[in-house]
Amino acid sequence: MRIIRAKDYKDMSRKAANIISAQIIMKPDCVLGLATGSTPIGAYEQLVEWYRKGDLDFSAVTTVNLDEYKGLPKEHEQSYYYFMRKHLFSKVNIDPARTFLPDGMEPDSEKSCNDYNRIIAETGGVDLQLLGLGHNGHIGFNEPGDAFKAETHCVDLTETTIKANQRFFASVEEVPRQAYTMGIKTIMRAKKILVVVSGEDKAEILRNAFFGAITPGVQASVLQLHNDVTIVADEAALMKCD
Repeated sequence: MRIIRAKDYKDMSRKAANIISAQIIMKPDCVLGLATGSTPIGAYEQLVEWYRKGDLDFSAVTTVNLDEYKGLPKEHEQSYYYFMRKHLFSKVNIDPARTFLPDGMEPDSEKSCNDYNRIIAETGGVDLQLLGLGHNGHIGFNEPGDAFKAETHCVDLTETTIKANQRFFASVEEVPRQAYTMGIKTIMRAKKILVVVSGEDKAEILRNAFFGAITPGVQASVLQLHNDVTIVADEAALMKCD
């Protein structure tokens, strides 16, 4: 595990974007596992800037996203499909046919999960998986529990996660209660993993996840077992790791 210290959110975003861009340059037809949420936005903005300068080419890149809300249409402004188009896909020369997310509108959970597992397998495997870190240690929507779920599955979101996502919706009642997410086994199969963490409010969970016990009660702790994990975190997030 490698920890890269950043001064602040902007510096964290640039350092994370450097790692992603290096992957694209080294392997133009790479498979990127992508994440949503507020933390990766700065990295996506930096990648778009470099693309516009002619430094990056996304034309052969394939992407698979971690998760999607169940029951939100793609056009909904809080769907993760919408998020990815807004912050990255519509701003670079990526082929839309090579961008994949779980089908949130498939009511049959088993079918949606099996279909997404097949898509991920057919890509040949994720070269670099980008992750954020939830306040309760979740990665993707893998919530604290009694076990590490293997592959794509439908999850009931915890009250903590629902409350954290409430700020994106008009009311807490509108926040979806379920989501489809890659499982821990799928995430751990990625050749490289990049975790971005920002803010003092993430300091305690960052310490617990990467310097505490490996437990399904803190899902991100399993990343300690991966042989190529890079954490890019700002000083505020690392304040309890010194």
